[in-house]
Amino acid sequence: MHEMIQKLVKKYRTNCPFDIARSLGIHIRYTDLGKTTKGLYFRKLRRRFIVLHNGLTPEWERYVCAHELGHDRLHKGISRFFLEEHSYFQPGKWERQANQFAVLLLSEGQPLLPGEPLDVYLPRIGLPREASKFWISPTEQKFGYAGFTDID
Repeated sequence: MHEMIQKLVKKYRTNCPFDIARSLGIHIRYTDLGKTTKGLYFRKLRRRFIVLHNGLTPEWERYVCAHELGHDRLHKGISRFFLEEHSYFQPGKWERQANQFAVLLLSEGQPLLPGEPLDVYLPRIGLPREASKFWISPTEQKFGYAGFTDID
């Protein structure tokens, strides 16, 4: 996953999920998704869409866009709704992977300073503090993280 993100950032010269999504031809839309849904990703007629809840803060908008971009890059052809309605698989694994993708993408090129706690680092780079549970240390990134073995 880390190599995939490095290639995306190098190719598009940014870690901005909005710019990368647009460059990949993914349409970004905003609408009221209710109180519990922050975003969704879907394909229709060979077109790809990221839909973001229109009431998100800028940091959450970036994070959710990166999360949905993670679904596009990691889970081609898999829809969360399809999984819940037509199989025995739980979407938790794919949601975790998309969250990890978002954290890795949005932290790419912005290293943690020596001794800097995560609760200071994440807001400094524009991530919500809640993203800390998906943080992967640089050592885990370099040597491989067990949670990524099924998709790398």
